[in-house]
Amino acid sequence: MSTPPAKFFVNQGVVSSAADMLHLLRPLLKQTVSYRYLRGREVVSHGTGWVERIVTDAPDTSTYFTPLAITLNIDSFEHLEFETRPDQLLVYVLVQGDERVIVEFAPIGAGGEDASPFAPRQLEFDTSDFVQMELLGLDAHEDE
Repeated sequence: MSTPPAKFFVNQGVVSSAADMLHLLRPLLKQTVSYRYLRGREVVSHGTGWVERIVTDAPDTSTYFTPLAITLNIDSFEHLEFETRPDQLLVYVLVQGDERVIVEFAPIGAGGEDASPFAPRQLEFDTSDFVQMELLGLDAHEDE
């Protein structure tokens, strides 16, 4: 009897091994993503955040989703479902019991009236009330 061959997936699938989940989620690292947290069919929370870390074999590290930072611990989930969208990006569904977190790359675009209020945007800083000054060092001599 031989060892069964490794499974393979094309554009969609369900994986439960920590190694497969880690490899599938790795492209999310240091990316802005949108997420929806569902309990049963009810959307409990949603938002957009930056994926800071993806860990495995770290039982003391929690999985958390905030607008500032997201940490994914592979060990927090039973399995990962994934499928390819028409724009060739993946939709990830992390599952634990009847709870699911749907994670997608955040839309990047022109915005406009139809843009989601949760879509990422460039931080704005109004510099109109500031004046730039140059300070001369002790050794600097001003030309007269």
